[in-house]
Amino acid sequence: MNDIHYAGFWVRVGAALIDTVLLMMVVLPVLFAIYGFDYWRSDARVLGFWDLLFNYIFPAVVIILFWVYRSATPGKMLLGLKIVDAETGLPVPTARLIGRYLGYYVSTLPLLLGIIWVGIDNRKQGWHDKLAGTVVIHDPPRKPY
Repeated sequence: MNDIHYAGFWVRVGAALIDTVLLMMVVLPVLFAIYGFDYWRSDARVLGFWDLLFNYIFPAVVIILFWVYRSATPGKMLLGLKIVDAETGLPVPTARLIGRYLGYYVSTLPLLLGIIWVGIDNRKQGWHDKLAGTVVIHDPPRKPY
């Protein structure tokens, strides 16, 4: 994997923000149509089946499908990034991508340390990347600043 330029912390934060906004543009109107203003007034963590479906299951399925078929989410694609196997640079098998998604929970639990690790690591891997054997790279490769 010569001439690889790993995607750093801030560009990955930017991609995640883009993805979050895009998902919210789909999810929030649907949940508002189902629950009305009670959705924002409730203290419950999950209001019911539709809340669980649209806030947890739907985003997981969409993100994993984008990773499987495009090696990136829309935010990563807009910023010229993709997820590849850390050793070969090839696309990542679906089972490992599912593990990468689940690894986000491991990365966020201890005060987001596993996410912040992207800014510390030489290969810019978060704990979820290390668990899944992935790296996020610039595609096409660009020259470092």
